[in-house]
Amino acid sequence: MADIPDSHPRKASLLARAKLTEAAAEGLLAESALIAHGRGEAFDYLLGEKTSESASLAIRETAARLIKAERAVISLNGNTTVLAGEQAIRAAAIIGCPVEVNIYYRTPERMEKLTSTLKEIRNKVSQMSPPAGWNGVQWHDSVNSIELLGADADGRIEGLEGPRAICSSRGIEVADAVLVPLEDGDRCEALVALGKQVYVIDLNPLSRTARMAHVTIVDEVSRAMTELCSALVEEPEISHWDNGQALRDALAIMAQASNQIPS
Repeated sequence: MADIPDSHPRKASLLARAKLTEAAAEGLLAESALIAHGRGEAFDYLLGEKTSESASLAIRETAARLIKAERAVISLNGNTTVLAGEQAIRAAAIIGCPVEVNIYYRTPERMEKLTSTLKEIRNKVSQMSPPAGWNGVQWHDSVNSIELLGADADGRIEGLEGPRAICSSRGIEVADAVLVPLEDGDRCEALVALGKQVYVIDLNPLSRTARMAHVTIVDEVSRAMTELCSALVEEPEISHWDNGQALRDALAIMAQASNQIPS
């Protein structure tokens, strides 16, 4: 993959596929992870593989709400850890919140690999330059203070059964706001029912996750998380958000793309 020229229009997509394929071979991902990614890519084609104006507004709204939250947490699954783990750690450092690994196909081996990967990413990010406009304490200290949760599995999400009910008692269980990239509908619905604010990144505007969340960012996860970090530093204000309109905007972009097919 290193031989792909920068001019290749599919370079970002090909690099993402390579990352996931390698991670799957190393045991970080469930067998269905690549299927889920391919499904998302189909929607991203219709979005033109770029962050729309509507998605940018959703990102800013999410940033504003995460900053105002008292107990925010960023929840990561395997795909998000691989594709946007670095951006998630940067976002957590800016917010001052924990990161929790939460996966459906949970095994001790996968949890150990994912948490170890995040520790490595945290160490890497701590040695990088802070984001432009950062006015907090020492960046190194902010990053290293991020609590990585998930391995303890000592909490539960009420209203769910099975593996999806497992969470951390210091993370999702007590959070008032949860950022859940690449979420599934059952957990999103349960978190909303518990009174938590839920912000999701989902390329499918028709999914139950997208429709249940308080703010839905219809965008590819690494693009969205990168822009989220910039928005967090800017500290935008909370608006009168209409999530239904945001979903309709995304669908309109996709419909327009389908109408451009030559007859």
